Parts: sequence; C-alpha cells; structure tokens
Amino acid sequence: MCKSFLRFVFISFWLLLLSSCITTRKVNYLQEPDNIIPAYADSLVYEDYRLKIGDKIYLRVYSTHEETNALFNSPMMLTSTSSPATDLYSYTIQKNGSIVLPMVGEVAIVGLTTREAVRTVEAAIEPFFLHDSTDAVCTVELHVLAQYFSVIGGNGTGQYPITRAKINIFEALAMAGDVGTFADRSKVRIIRETEDGTVVKMFDLRSKSILNSEYYYIEPNDVIYIQRLDEQFFSIVNLPNLIATVLSTVSLGTFLYRILLVPKKN
Repeated sequence: MCKSFLRFVFISFWLLLLSSCITTRKVNYLQEPDNIIPAYADSLVYEDYRLKIGDKIYLRVYSTHEETNALFNSPMMLTSTSSPATDLYSYTIQKNGSIVLPMVGEVAIVGLTTREAVRTVEAAIEPFFLHDSTDAVCTVELHVLAQYFSVIGGNGTGQYPITRAKINIFEALAMAGDVGTFADRSKVRIIRETEDGTVVKMFDLRSKSILNSEYYYIEPNDVIYIQRLDEQFFSIVNLPNLIATVLSTVSLGTFLYRILLVPKKN
C-alpha cells in the first residue's frame, strides 16, 4: 500500500509539474487567434472623451481686447507666486453638469467633448465680450486636468497620468512596467465607469486581433486588473530552472523510497 501511494504521489507531482511550465504561448503578445486564443470582432471606434461630473478643467479666455481679458481671467495670475497657473484657471464640473464662470454664471458642459465645450463657452461669453472694433477676436482654451488610469497587479501597481488623447492598452502597461512573467494575459480586466454604471471588460491580451477591437484604447479613470497565473507556485520559466526542479524531485523521490520501501537490515 505504501509503495502504491508513493507511486501515486510521484506521478501526480510530475503531471502537475509539466502542466505548470511557463511557455512562450502563455506570455507572448500579438499571437494569431486559434482554438485557444480568441479572435475579436473589428469594433475599434475611438470616440473623443466626454466631460463628466467632477472633472477638473483648465479654461482661459484670450482676447485682443485687454478689458475682456481682465474680465474673464483671474487677476491673481499677475500677483500670485504660490499657486500654479493651472489652479488659477481651473474649474470643477458640478453635480448639475455646469461650471460657474465670472460674470456669465453657470454654463452646462457635461457630456460634451472638449471641442464642443469650447464652442459652448464661447457662445456663453459672447454677450459679455467687450469689443470696440470689428477686428476684435476672442478665443477659449479648454482641456481636462488630472486624468489618470490605474493598474492593479503585474509589475507596476499604481496610478498613471494620461498625457494625450489616445493611449492604447500596450502603452498603458508599458508605463506600468509591463505585466510580468507570471501575469495571466488571457484574463486581463478593465473596470470602467460609464453613464450606465460600472462595467468590467475581460479580454485576452495575447490575441493579435485586439488591435482592432474595443479593448485597444483605454479611457480616463480606467482600472486595469492583472491577475496571476496558477503556475507561479513552481516558477518554471527556463531550462536551467526545469533541470533544477527535476533533480530536486528525483532526489526527494529517492530519499522517500529508501526510507519507506527499502527494508532495513537487522
């Protein structure tokens, strides 16, 4: 019975060992879809970011008319040495979807792209525009401040700034130091806030067809979750590692065999 049990343990361990090897199949990106790696539909449609409640925006009015500049832009900019310029010209979108501009009052911009918001603000300040000639020009600069995405797991758990409009999933993970050898690339999740609530999107990062899918670009405030492979327990990632594990297993098996099965001499 003892011999059968030892044989069962030995065989089970070897099967588990072989199934736990980290292969290039499990870690390489941009692989062709097959019966294991899924294919995704060509659904890549990039849409400009739409402003949300709580977003902090930078807004400044530029005019060829100096009195208009003084009316809409904070005079603190000329005297303050402690606050960054972005703080002096920043507005937070309130719960009612509006920002409050000097002299103008509330201007609703939630749900608009930055380009649409610029046109909306320009139209709102037009009645207050102090122009003394037909050549006077007034423009608005507007962009979103403090946009981030977050990564949980992998090599770089943390929060990272979004520095331009389009950042794809590979660029985002590169900023976080990639996902690491023991990351499960087949079950990457993105947690995203939408108008209909929080959604979780799961996809296989190894698939080449992700380049044309809805999973390719990330959005502000996305949380990327990287879970680990079960194989991390054994950490078999190369030939020397495998040889060392095999030799250790053989040594352990020999030791157990001598202790449990070899009869002792009187």
